[in-house]
Amino acid sequence: HPLSLIPGERNNFKITYPEDLVLARKMTDVNECRTGIGFDVHPLQPGRRLILGGVDIPSPLGLYGHSDADVVAHAISDAILGAAGEPDIGTLFPAYDSSYKGADSMELLRRVVSIVRSKGWFIRWIDVVLSAQYPRLSPYLEAIRTSLETNLSTEEHAKTVNLKVKSGEGIGPVGAGQCMECYAVATIERFPERDIPPSA
Repeated sequence: HPLSLIPGERNNFKITYPEDLVLARKMTDVNECRTGIGFDVHPLQPGRRLILGGVDIPSPLGLYGHSDADVVAHAISDAILGAAGEPDIGTLFPAYDSSYKGADSMELLRRVVSIVRSKGWFIRWIDVVLSAQYPRLSPYLEAIRTSLETNLSTEEHAKTVNLKVKSGEGIGPVGAGQCMECYAVATIERFPERDIPPSA
């Protein structure tokens, strides 16, 4: 019979050697991606330091809490933990434990990052909305974002954080200057177990 050629698929190749099987798995395995949501709120009080994303903000009012009450770090921590299916920060670092009184929330955030990295997760993106009426925060946004990225990523100059501040528009507890609220969304990714880089 006469022979003829038909178009084929380059992905449909013969598996002959062990390295062929490794390549085939890499072509078919899809990295696992997840998204988590975090929220936190703390009241504003005179005489307290105002720390947001690890940055000290000059203000007559600061956030009150068992730790340093960094509402941004707390919301991001819960978003990352939620995406990874881990307990929230209130469970991991409970307020009844005196060792966390006045704790540095950025140190707790670094511990959260360590927990999820130990499970093979990489933080790909963090989106943050901070709701605050007082004080004016726009001059500090870049410093806060830089501080967060430094503590979230092991890659130098990695851009992983988007930060926005919204006014309370004079409405509700935020608008009255009674508190700050923060929302965060975290996107994380995990490679198939056999393909996790040795440095993970």
